Amino acid sequence: MNILITGASRGIGYATCLELSKDPNNRLIALSRDGEKLGKLAAECKAEHRNEIDWLSFDLQKPDWDALLGKLKKLGSLDLLINNAGALINKPFEHTEPKDWRWMMEVNVIGAAEMVRHCLPALQKSDKAHIVNIGSMGGFQGSAKFPGLAAYSASKAAIACWTECIANELAETKISVNCLCLGAVKTEMLAEAFPGFKPPMSAEEMAGFVADFGKNGHQFFGGQIIPVASSNPG
Repeated sequence: MNILITGASRGIGYATCLELSKDPNNRLIALSRDGEKLGKLAAECKAEHRNEIDWLSFDLQKPDWDALLGKLKKLGSLDLLINNAGALINKPFEHTEPKDWRWMMEVNVIGAAEMVRHCLPALQKSDKAHIVNIGSMGGFQGSAKFPGLAAYSASKAAIACWTECIANELAETKISVNCLCLGAVKTEMLAEAFPGFKPPMSAEEMAGFVADFGKNGHQFFGGQIIPVASSNPG
């Protein structure tokens, strides 16, 4: 399986790459702004005798599409795209500024949309491709909302709606699209936004689910917004 994962330098993305690299038949491209950490990821995969991965330092706000398309050309087709990259800001709504909203939307929504748009030719070459957009319970309709996350939650709600839209547009193709709305997970990003908070699940635990869903979920789901939380989200 040929796989592309964004936001792969830490947290769920890093752990998902490690999980997927266990299968020698998987060929992975890992993307993140932090090339140093991606190099560490590749070295860790190699040291543990897992499948070697390819990586590219890539900024969704200043994307080098030519470099990415070059990687995809070598790969040939793309079977699985995991749009995991994301940004989070914890700030009361009354103190948010336009730059905060732009940052959330540029990374969490526009970045994901542009990634899919540029990957479509490679996805269309697959016999059965799967796009997995990583959303959040914060953007899941009817879930409990938390103060300070207005911009973040709005961007994740947009990802969920956009997933349904492109799933409809791609319904007659061999590409399935789903969105996983994740609950709180122990990651660096969450710790930076909520110091001292102890989430119920580790990045490695969630990565196991994300990896398995990416490989098999499109056999059972299409155009779905799926809550993934260990507690009642309401």
